[in-house]
Amino acid sequence: MRPIALSLLVLSSLVAGCGGGGAYGYARTYSALGDEGRYLERSVELSFEEVRRTRPEEQPLISWFGVVRAVEDAGGGRVRVALSLRAHQERHLCRGPEEDTCRVTVSERELGTFTALFAARPEDLREGTGRLQTGSMLRIYGTATAEADASGGPVIEVEWYRHWPPGTYVTTASRGSMRR
Repeated sequence: MRPIALSLLVLSSLVAGCGGGGAYGYARTYSALGDEGRYLERSVELSFEEVRRTRPEEQPLISWFGVVRAVEDAGGGRVRVALSLRAHQERHLCRGPEEDTCRVTVSERELGTFTALFAARPEDLREGTGRLQTGSMLRIYGTATAEADASGGPVIEVEWYRHWPPGTYVTTASRGSMRR
């Protein structure tokens, strides 16, 4: 193989490998996508109750997974998203032995509700099945504010988020048709 062709082959395989399963993380375990790594390193895992008990001025950067219950315009190019908090499953469920059959997996059971405030990316607001909508899943990185939402859950000011449209992730309810 010629050196230039070999270099292009190596480069294309490296680019294809970035992001651990692409935008939707189709892999057995979770891997950060793009800028997410910086937030993942800084964030801490706090439970729903720990966030509710921590004073606003002491809130750390948290990372939570949530399934979207509602999306509303918050003005100024921002959205207010009501979410159902879900636990991430370390080992994702897969339909077969290949990594591309795996889907990011969260608990079927809700751990609480919360609200996220952020400027959504333009691609998440466009019409179509890939838009931010009820049934989408988000991983948010943000800080709880002093505000509580209508259900008493925390309101999170989001610094960065990752979006999975409906059908691109699964819950533990899929254990019957998928394997670990």
